[in-house]
Formats: sequence, structure tokens, C-alpha cells
Amino acid sequence: MDNTVEKKTNINVQVGLNKEGVPVEMHWQATDNPNQQKLQPCKAMLLSLFDKETKDTMKIDLWTTEMQVVEMDRFIFQSLRAIADTYYKATSNKELAEQMQAFVDHFGKETEIIPK
Repeated sequence: MDNTVEKKTNINVQVGLNKEGVPVEMHWQATDNPNQQKLQPCKAMLLSLFDKETKDTMKIDLWTTEMQVVEMDRFIFQSLRAIADTYYKATSNKELAEQMQAFVDHFGKETEIIPK
């Protein structure tokens, strides 16, 4: 695989805070997405970055004051499902990925995102 950088792109996140420093609005935009020319509203974000040198994960988890618990349940469910998929794609560890998906199913049933 060639590791030569051919182009660069930006992902922008804009967070509006109230006087207490709590997020009350958020917008995002990816410059590489031709269908998204302007900032798009969102209610929550999870960002994890793996540091190349320290091997530590830095993270930013933000949600706005209007994010409802049922929305957070769905957001976490979908995020966990995506993490299990990503883990499998990156490692090919089918057994552990299936165990992760089993927990995601359990989470989905407990939060009633998946009907019991």
C-alpha cells in the first residue's frame, strides 16, 4: 500500500456553549462530502483518537442539552454496533467481534431499541 498523501480533507465541528460551558448546539461538516456544503446540526458526538506515540486514546464525548435519553440509547447502540464492525474489519477476530455484537444486541433489547 502506498502511503503517499494525495490530498487532505477537514472535518469541522462547531460547538455552541451556554454561559455554564454546557453544549447547547452542535454542527459538523466534512469538506470531502460534496452533498454537504454547509454545517449540519447534530445532537451528540463521540470522537476517539489513538495517539501514535503514547499509544493512549484521547476522547471527546459531547451532547447537547436537547439530547433525550431515548436518543442517547439509540446513539450508543448504533455506536457500539459500529465499533464491533470496525473491530472485526481491523482484526478479523470473528469470535470476539461476535461476542461484542452479542452485547450490542443485549443493550438494544434492554433499551428497547430492539423489541424484546
